[in-house]
Amino acid sequence: MLENVSAEPSHPTKDVTQHVGYLLKRTQAALRGAMDKVLREHGLTVPQYATLELLALYPGMSNADLARATFVTRQSGNVVLRGLQEEGLITRPATADHGRARPAHLTEEGNARLAAVQAAVYAIEQRMVEAIPAQRLAVLLADLDRMAAALEE
Repeated sequence: MLENVSAEPSHPTKDVTQHVGYLLKRTQAALRGAMDKVLREHGLTVPQYATLELLALYPGMSNADLARATFVTRQSGNVVLRGLQEEGLITRPATADHGRARPAHLTEEGNARLAAVQAAVYAIEQRMVEAIPAQRLAVLLADLDRMAAALEE
């Protein structure tokens, strides 16, 4: 029973454009738009770029792990991996050694494409972060992490 749940917003404004969820979505949409523009110039999508970044940090990740980490379904993650493999940016074995996981690895071309676009993507994040006073950034990051964790419970 949800006796203590209120239909009122968690803060005084009735203007939905001032709600936390709306502002988070607006920020996410602005980030995605800026990234789409830069990545398109390099022939990549946001999920493809995220996959390349993750594989550079964690070589051998499986499709399931990459899908979770890039916020897409397994099916979409598999489409992303196939596209990257067809472009010669990653390699995966034809069959799995055990289970169904086929670990992915960046190729030389994948590393080069990632390196070519990283500075532009990092500049976007820097522009976004510079809008926040430096002394508040750590608190904001911790707050965002706690908000996500509260919803994942």
